[in-house]
Amino acid sequence: MLGYHVIFGANGLFVYQQKRNESRALEAQIQLMQQQNAALEKQVKALKTDPQAIEKEARERLRYTRPGEVIYTLPPPLPQLQQEKK
Repeated sequence: MLGYHVIFGANGLFVYQQKRNESRALEAQIQLMQQQNAALEKQVKALKTDPQAIEKEARERLRYTRPGEVIYTLPPPLPQLQQEKK
């Protein structure tokens, strides 16, 4: 009876192993989120101070151009053609 309680009880080895695995998964998730956060902070800093980063964003998102430049935009592919190719 004591062995069963040690392994399968509320604070037994089985529960301990589950919590340990959950803790490892959460630590990995935290590390990934910290890396993403650092990358976003770097991007924000660049957008506040770096003229090249500002220009890149303006060109990509707002489609700004310099005098004399022409932007060509292609229509998105038709859904019917994508299904036929599969």
